[in-house]
Amino acid sequence: MAKAYPIYIWKRAPFLRLLLPLIAGILLEFYFEFKLNQIIAGGVAIAVAFVFFNLLPEVRRFKFSVLRGIIISLFMVTFGLFITWQKDVRHKNNWYGNNYNDSSFLILTINEPPVEKAKSYKALASVESIINNDSQRTVKGAVLIYFAKDSSSKKIKYGDRIIIGKELQNIKNSGNPATFNYAQYLAFQQIYHQCYLKKPDWILLKGNNATTFRSALFNTRDYVVKTIDKYITGDNESALAKALLVGYRIDLDKDLVQAYSNAGVVHLIAISGLHLALIYGLLLWITLKIPYLKKTKVTRLALILFCLWFFSFLTGAPPSVMRAAVMFSFISVGAIFNKNSSIYNSLCVSAFVLLCFDPFIFWDVGFQLSYLAVLGIVVSHQHIYQWFYFKNKVLDYTWEMASISISAQLFTIPVCFYYFHQLPLLFLIANLIAIPLATVALWGCIALIFVSPVAVLAVYVGKLITVFLWLMNHSVLLINELPFVLWDEVSISVWDTILLYIIFISFIYWLIKKNVAALKIGIVSAFVFTGAISFNKWKYYQQKKMIVYNVPSHKAIDFISGNNYHFVGDNHMPNEEQLKNFHLKPARISLRANNKTNSPNNFFYHNYFYKFYDKKILMIDTLTAYQPLPVRIRLDFIIISKNPYLSIAKLAQTFDCKVYVFDGSNSFWKIDRWKKECEELHLRFHSVSEQGAFVTNF
Repeated sequence: MAKAYPIYIWKRAPFLRLLLPLIAGILLEFYFEFKLNQIIAGGVAIAVAFVFFNLLPEVRRFKFSVLRGIIISLFMVTFGLFITWQKDVRHKNNWYGNNYNDSSFLILTINEPPVEKAKSYKALASVESIINNDSQRTVKGAVLIYFAKDSSSKKIKYGDRIIIGKELQNIKNSGNPATFNYAQYLAFQQIYHQCYLKKPDWILLKGNNATTFRSALFNTRDYVVKTIDKYITGDNESALAKALLVGYRIDLDKDLVQAYSNAGVVHLIAISGLHLALIYGLLLWITLKIPYLKKTKVTRLALILFCLWFFSFLTGAPPSVMRAAVMFSFISVGAIFNKNSSIYNSLCVSAFVLLCFDPFIFWDVGFQLSYLAVLGIVVSHQHIYQWFYFKNKVLDYTWEMASISISAQLFTIPVCFYYFHQLPLLFLIANLIAIPLATVALWGCIALIFVSPVAVLAVYVGKLITVFLWLMNHSVLLINELPFVLWDEVSISVWDTILLYIIFISFIYWLIKKNVAALKIGIVSAFVFTGAISFNKWKYYQQKKMIVYNVPSHKAIDFISGNNYHFVGDNHMPNEEQLKNFHLKPARISLRANNKTNSPNNFFYHNYFYKFYDKKILMIDTLTAYQPLPVRIRLDFIIISKNPYLSIAKLAQTFDCKVYVFDGSNSFWKIDRWKKECEELHLRFHSVSEQGAFVTNF
């Protein structure tokens, strides 16, 4: 029976045979960047092979039937190559970037209502046309726009058209080790440039390019946000309601979000398939209660599909929601025509459709977690549920919910370690408490929107929802305060992640099918994984590094020895959780430097002079005069911070320095001046604002 299981999977999910080679093609194109003529040549060769195969006698076709499958798989690989190449906007002649220069003017359409930031308004804009030397050309593409706060930018709205002549900037990462790759994240969305606009930099044009459908979406979301703000009291409760219902997370308190993440229920405030499943269940219940809809299956199907997809687009269409929308659409259509399709096949079909529409969605963390969680539930839920039997219905239902949570978490653990470097240990308790409260709150918010025209009724509904949201927030905050709530600062590589999945799948397969070979593979993989982790730990215990981080307007330097780190920089930086978590913590986790110390090995300093092992460092962050000496002092690095007024030429008369480092706390104009001086004197330099963090091994 165990040996037949793979055949069983192929039969239950025939679309898997198309999905796997499609993914292979997407990966090949992304990492190796095949040219279009190579892809076309490959496609033609496969088509010729397919025709030749079908011209063979029937006996030979039957004898070599495996070749048909290989040819179809190769075709799907080529198709994956093509759609990935085609989706990359940089390959299109009408992409604005292929026609842009420093003197170009761009006509843009604002694609969304601007989002208010601390010092600006942020909006995504589509490029309508480009003007070069009095000639205008229609082009395509998207640009990230930041408007400086003033009376004019405050009035910018969705659909407005503007013209700009300011030079676009490439989107760059901070360059700090192991930090979030923001440039790649936006590149997957085909966004490669950004621009900061002050009042003289842009002009509002006549006309409006707003579409009826998108306007309806934004107006609906605006109405929902205003209704929730009006009837749900409490800042955290109101913010949570908006996140639950439409994915509006701007008002969420960062500490509250961190608490939800630590407790393992952050998926409740990031719109996911769970929200769509709850809405789908509600729609099924409502439509079955209405006599007319119950009898007219087609009308009922149309209403359910419209509501599902409208909600999906209303929330911004994140990949996890789109996965659920596609899958529930197939389930709904199948239910109407009495076709119960395999859940495995539905998953494969939904993934196939989404990847054909946008192959770059494969790298979206939400997409990966969504499919892994559902796959975990489908594969292991029933087996975990059967571990215990309860006669009491309440206990049985509770255990069923717990087994679903365990199943979903089980398949996402390696990915959580890889991307987030942590694992919530009390996720089961948190989910058992938070999910029922979130379900009632979500359904209550939907009810609030429908009864909002009746103010008296809306007030009482709002108060009731507020109670559930308050209980939900305080339950999560309480769990967050418990000891051992989180296993964090875990760093694993891609290969470690793959090994973890081999271990998990092998042991799960062994437990379900009692397959001895799977057990052996799991044990061997576990030994290999342990050896890899041990070797990495040993390697990092030998490290000696200095990192000058790129933190805008801040001085931040780590001296790392083994697993110890010593911080030198702005005194308030260690207490600024957001700055620390975004700029410093990823590097420390990736380097296994988890022990803060005030006295690292071989570290000495006096005034502005530092010595770390055999390297000598001078840090300058104030105006200090250094007199020329008969013999110049040899230094390895001079780190300049906080915009001191100095001359590199005069410094060079006193110090014989190998590398000058300008950190992110300096103004760009001063860095440019110092760079010119260094170039004239043939001195080596590193600007962290432009080149990323300065990392050196000792």
